[in-house]
Amino acid sequence: MDWGQGELLSPVVRDDEVTIAARRRRKTTVAFPSPGSPVLSTVTPARSLLRNTPLFRQAVTPRVPDVSSILAPGGRTPRYTHTPRNALSSMNLDDSDWTNSVYISPVSGMENTSFFTDDITNLSSALLKEDDPGEAAAASLFPEFLTSFLKNSSTAVFELLEDYQLLLQDKVDVLQSVVLRAGRDSKTAGVRWLLQQENCSWRLITSLYRDRVQLALGDDIMTDMVVPSESEKVVVEQLFQRDAVIRQSQLVVDWLESIAKDQIGDFSDNIEYYAKNVCWENTLHALKLRRKSGASFTIPLVTELDPDAPLRQQRPLANLDREDDARLLKNLFTLIRAGMTEEAQRLCKRCGQAWRAATLEGWKLYHDPNRTSASAELQAVEGNPQRGIWKVCCWRMAEEEQLNRYERAIYAALSGNLKPILAVCESWEDCVWAHFRVMVDSLVEKDLMSSGMAHQEVETLPREYLEANWTMEKVFEELQASELKRVFEETSEHYHVIQKFVILGDLDGLLEEFSDWLTASKPLPSHLLRFMTHLLLFYRSLGLALKEEVCVDVLKAYVSLLIRDRQTDLVASYVSQLPAELATVQYAAFLETVSQPELRPRCLQLATDAGLDVAAITKLVVETVRETNETEFTHHNQTLEMGTTKEDLRKIDVIDWLLFDPAHRAESLKQSNAIMRKFLALQKHDAAKVVFSKVPEDSMREIYCQWSGVGQTTALPAEDENAIREHLCIRAYLEAHEAFTDWFSHSSSAPQKPVPASEAKFTERVANEMREKEYQAALSAWSCRLDVLTEDVKERIYNVLLFVDGGWMIDNRQDSEPDSERSHQMAALRSLCLPRLSFLLLSVLQNSSRDQEALRLADIISSDQHRLYQVFAKEELRRFLQKLRESSLSLLDRGLDPLGYELQPCTHTH
Repeated sequence: MDWGQGELLSPVVRDDEVTIAARRRRKTTVAFPSPGSPVLSTVTPARSLLRNTPLFRQAVTPRVPDVSSILAPGGRTPRYTHTPRNALSSMNLDDSDWTNSVYISPVSGMENTSFFTDDITNLSSALLKEDDPGEAAAASLFPEFLTSFLKNSSTAVFELLEDYQLLLQDKVDVLQSVVLRAGRDSKTAGVRWLLQQENCSWRLITSLYRDRVQLALGDDIMTDMVVPSESEKVVVEQLFQRDAVIRQSQLVVDWLESIAKDQIGDFSDNIEYYAKNVCWENTLHALKLRRKSGASFTIPLVTELDPDAPLRQQRPLANLDREDDARLLKNLFTLIRAGMTEEAQRLCKRCGQAWRAATLEGWKLYHDPNRTSASAELQAVEGNPQRGIWKVCCWRMAEEEQLNRYERAIYAALSGNLKPILAVCESWEDCVWAHFRVMVDSLVEKDLMSSGMAHQEVETLPREYLEANWTMEKVFEELQASELKRVFEETSEHYHVIQKFVILGDLDGLLEEFSDWLTASKPLPSHLLRFMTHLLLFYRSLGLALKEEVCVDVLKAYVSLLIRDRQTDLVASYVSQLPAELATVQYAAFLETVSQPELRPRCLQLATDAGLDVAAITKLVVETVRETNETEFTHHNQTLEMGTTKEDLRKIDVIDWLLFDPAHRAESLKQSNAIMRKFLALQKHDAAKVVFSKVPEDSMREIYCQWSGVGQTTALPAEDENAIREHLCIRAYLEAHEAFTDWFSHSSSAPQKPVPASEAKFTERVANEMREKEYQAALSAWSCRLDVLTEDVKERIYNVLLFVDGGWMIDNRQDSEPDSERSHQMAALRSLCLPRLSFLLLSVLQNSSRDQEALRLADIISSDQHRLYQVFAKEELRRFLQKLRESSLSLLDRGLDPLGYELQPCTHTH
């Protein structure tokens, strides 16, 4: 049977130890109270509370937990409350109608099977229309896992694991329905297998770590001192109480049997072909015919029908009986492999082999309660007083090569004989089950021998059994060297590797595997990465020491997956599990990919809810984008206006991240200033204007209000005050540039003088006069408008050149944190923009025939008060003086002196 990939139908025969619903009913939780809350006394006594700290949410430094606080003291159920095998209830082998009560008919079984409900059927029909139905159906696991994590992680870790299992089981049910309709070779079957394996892994983790957390307490664990007892059952119970290895090994066996039990499904379909009451009815019929007719058999058959007859007489059964026996034995082994020994016995009786059911009963440990009871009333004795003889017989039957291989495997499993079991094992799970079952059997027998309780017959078993030194590590070494191709390949499957390290409790080895998987060229399945992430978060919640760099790599890989798959709402919560600085970097990188404006407030709100530093994140986003494809900030001779590129638009757009929260207004001012400085240096004035327009007009007032709102009476921080001044400087420059643009556009659109018609007709002359009047009126209006614009541009440029309190792009406050890059850029902008504006103003004045005002500009630039000459390069000063020479010549042409004053007439005295 293909345990790993077989059909997972809803089991009909399930006991309370295995079914998911039953596990939910009987689960016990380790509760995590909220900070400051008292430890509640209503917690299930068998488990208890972790200490009063929130789950490992923000801080990620590994810590060794105070195990005494993981489980509260108080009354608890014994850790081991059952014998190493599932105890069978006392059976009435003469019960005649047990099949109707245990086995449900196929029709009634369908009614209770979730795969065939109307809702599941309708859903599977819709999913079949998808390109990848499996991924479509399982996609909701990502948000559902996060919801469960946020809901339970700070209250009860094992309840969280139960929720994970229920979520996965629901998806497996849906996918099973799709697989039944789409075929086993579809992609959906692969997704279903992944989720099945994950579900099984969580089941194992829940089982083992419940025991390990309780073991960490150490307050009710028995010491190596053994209480003398004449009861095998009591001795073994004490062994399970004190020995964690055998206890957890049995948990592994139980886990593997529960997986097999889930896969058996409706077993009633498999037994319909068996005889109702009589064993070997075809052979019996042949013998009856022979007795009546007196004829001899053409084919030799057994002449007797006791259970040992075929082996003793070396004669076969009838062909149909041999076939029935082979099928029966295979199904019996399947039931025992699933831990369903009682059902196997019932099946034996159902087929007329009550003797075989009795042989499956002898493993029970002997216990006579009357030896220690003070009661005068006799109590029933449990178990098999001759278990040693029974075990030796089982061992010998397993070694008997003439028997069916499944019959040998059945008795090998009961007696701890490994080799015959492995002969019928087909999968990794089968082989692990065989080894661990034999290991538990061997450890139990050794303990009984050391306590003097062993049967003499057991000591006659082979030395390799009696002296075997099984360990969990040795089991997996044996599997790694398996000669079965399928088993060897399955040992390297991701989920089996995880299960192996979980069983061994080797977290370092597990994390090394995670690291290797992340660095491999082949990408990991998305559901596997989700499982890895939540497994590490579970370990963290228990306070186990983990390799921090691997945890970070796994979380980063999962965050990258969520970003790739556009799971926007999930990113913040997982980023918050990273160290604070790295979380800021990761979430900032995510925000860079969010281009839809409507999603941005939502992303910031999620970051706030997750406890991330939103101010640092948004600042980093803006800085990262604005420094992309950065050009050197130096002097250049570029004179033409540059257009806005796609990269420029991205830098303009990124400033929005700082505008959602008024508390970030100061930072938005600083970052927008930085972006505009680069644009001004490249003469991208339109781009700078767009950035400037994004900053709300009330930003400066908002900054002052926020400062005073926190009770501050002192001046603003120097960085904020300087940012406000720089913002005003940029505004003055942009206004001056816009005024020049308006002047230049208007000066270039002077009215055209009409050309008079050559013919001297009266009508033409009238028309010429009308056109001339219109021209003169338009010219007058244009000239007036030009004068206004000239005054405006002159005023605005002087606002920049003569900027108050120290000059344009010069900080007032020098007590701020030094920022060499900003200081360099501001100095460079003075050298770039102030000469540029001076030349523009000179051009405006000269074109407006205001040469005298142009010469006054020279006085301002050369003034020691403003020292504007210091921002001019030598070549720029030479060109500026050359332009001034043109103004002086123009004044001379108008009969004025070179400075624009009227010439004084010369007077001669005699």
